[in-house]
Amino acid sequence: MPKLKSHSGAKKRFKKTGTGKVKRTHAFTRHILTSKNRKRKRQLDMPTLVSAADQAKIKRMIPY
Repeated sequence: MPKLKSHSGAKKRFKKTGTGKVKRTHAFTRHILTSKNRKRKRQLDMPTLVSAADQAKIKRMIPY
């Protein structure tokens, strides 16, 4: 069977965990940070998992 190509945009945005789940970063952390409080910015900095509804779609984009 031929190798599959990874989606270029997806491989920059998502990483697979050891158990096969997909990790992502939060949005809203690039600019206009002065109007966001410290707690919100700190919580946006932590990685989170992709929702179950989107998990299969993202896994197809990053097969390796």
